[in-house]
Amino acid sequence: MMPISPSTAAISAPEVPQEQQQLKQAAQAFEAIFLRDMIAAMRKAGLNDDLLGNSGGSQFRDMMDDRVADDMAQTNGLGIAELLVAQWKDKL
Repeated sequence: MMPISPSTAAISAPEVPQEQQQLKQAAQAFEAIFLRDMIAAMRKAGLNDDLLGNSGGSQFRDMMDDRVADDMAQTNGLGIAELLVAQWKDKL
């Protein structure tokens, strides 16, 4: 029985899973950008109250909104990433 060396495993591994993983990451990044824009538009509506009454918290609020958008995209928030992967996976 011949042991599988790392170089042999790398040669026999198909390229499709790597491309599909890159497609999934790109689709999640697109969904995160979309969610960031959507959250920013909701913030601009001015319906939120500033509890502290200063603008110092706006930077941290923006960072939190970015993090929320990233987390939503990675956990299939709106399902946009799933739809993009389903549409493009056969074209790889």
